[in-house]
Amino acid sequence: MTIDYALIWAGLIAFAVLAYVVLDGFDLGVGILFPFIKGEANKDQMMNSVAPLWDGNETWLVLGGGGLFAVFPLAYAIIMPALYAPIFIMLLALVFRGVAFEFRWKETKKQYLWDIAFAGGSTVATFAQGVALGALVQGIPVMGRAYYGGWWDWLSPFSLLTGFALVVGYALLGSTWLVMKGEGEVYDRAHLFAKITGLGLLVLIGLVSLWTPFLHDQFMARWYTWPNMLYVLPVPLLVLAAAYFLFTGLKKGYVNQPYLSAVSLFVLSYIGLVISFFPYIVPPSVTIWEAAAPDVSLHFLLVGAVVLIPLILTYTAYAYWVFRGKVGKTSGYHA
Repeated sequence: MTIDYALIWAGLIAFAVLAYVVLDGFDLGVGILFPFIKGEANKDQMMNSVAPLWDGNETWLVLGGGGLFAVFPLAYAIIMPALYAPIFIMLLALVFRGVAFEFRWKETKKQYLWDIAFAGGSTVATFAQGVALGALVQGIPVMGRAYYGGWWDWLSPFSLLTGFALVVGYALLGSTWLVMKGEGEVYDRAHLFAKITGLGLLVLIGLVSLWTPFLHDQFMARWYTWPNMLYVLPVPLLVLAAAYFLFTGLKKGYVNQPYLSAVSLFVLSYIGLVISFFPYIVPPSVTIWEAAAPDVSLHFLLVGAVVLIPLILTYTAYAYWVFRGKVGKTSGYHA
């Protein structure tokens, strides 16, 4: 039996990207909400809720990016020149946000500057991720085996829409995370923001979903032709179910259900994206198999991944278990 290493690796990288979005999404969302909740004690509580976890969450970004470079070098060589600007902006913003975690506790006289770095870095990084995603979805022009577009091709109305949608989506993850972890005023404000961002995200999911099929014939055929419509119908139905559990959880005062429902919205949206993309890794022209490295290289790297990925999952699960429960008003990252 022939093993399809390219397909296995596509699944692993897709999983790594989804893990990054779900895990780092909530702490970026906390940063996005940072300016909208006043009071130093409240801001400390917000930052303490993500401080022990944020750097581990970004491991998945490294794994996804590094995996793409090693396993699908052709895709990496095409995507990076096409999306260099938003990716560079994203990484620079993540640096500012990461530095803010350490410096705001020490430079108390200039703490407001690090608050700006934390909130600004989170928002800019999120928006850049969404723009890069939108640019990838709308298609990257390829000639031969190289990017054939211009410097500004990544900037379009659709990519701006996806950038804004991701900011709202991460804000929903952040607010539901704070509903689960926060107390007092932080909880109350997060509860309100979860309702607002939840409604906003549903509207934006609808807009993006209606627009996407018109970008490529493949997307249109995948979603709006029979019998394909029958196969993909569960995805929008499950999105509606996740939205129902989100708002009922908020209404009834549950602390875990809103966050899990928000994560479900992201997972389902990601599944919809995979349905649209497959079998292309660089739509609309480069497939997974065309972009993959030789099988001997994929096999060698897979041996390492079989060891590495379970280790990452184990220490991630352990970290979340150790820091489970409410943060509290007296917890301190600097202590």
